[in-house]
Amino acid sequence: MRARSDLALLRACLGLLLVLGTLAALLPQPVHAAGAKVVYHADFGDPRRFSSMLTSINNMVMHYSNEFIEYDVRIVFLSHGIRFVTDDPLRNMPFAEDKALKAQRDNLRGRLMALATLHNVKLELCDITRTQVGLDKGKLYAPVTLVPSGVVRITQLQNEEAFAYIKVE
Repeated sequence: MRARSDLALLRACLGLLLVLGTLAALLPQPVHAAGAKVVYHADFGDPRRFSSMLTSINNMVMHYSNEFIEYDVRIVFLSHGIRFVTDDPLRNMPFAEDKALKAQRDNLRGRLMALATLHNVKLELCDITRTQVGLDKGKLYAPVTLVPSGVVRITQLQNEEAFAYIKVE
């Protein structure tokens, strides 16, 4: 009788361990274990806001680099965000260069290119936006890759690849 109750207790303990192990595997992993995956949404045209976003991204990647944490940071540009991935003034378009952008373009381009080339921040542009304004692909900054739809790309990164979403206001 005692052997039977000991066996039942052992089975119960093993079952509990199995359940706990399964639950632990389902919990979100800490950033240092899985790395950091972040997507920034750039659909605005304000150069000051873009500058703030670049500062935020730089601070993030520097932290991860200093802590030896792997990261995948992306900026998905759509709508007015197209202004920041080309030197074309986009004249006679809703996204046309204004005085504020013209004054800051060199600085913003330099900071964006440093993030892309030195810190491997990926730059993705909505091809719907590019097509609608008739911008030639050759006028985009070299590190920019096209995605069929910016909002669909952001959704994919969040839902299918577990990216955190940030939109600087």
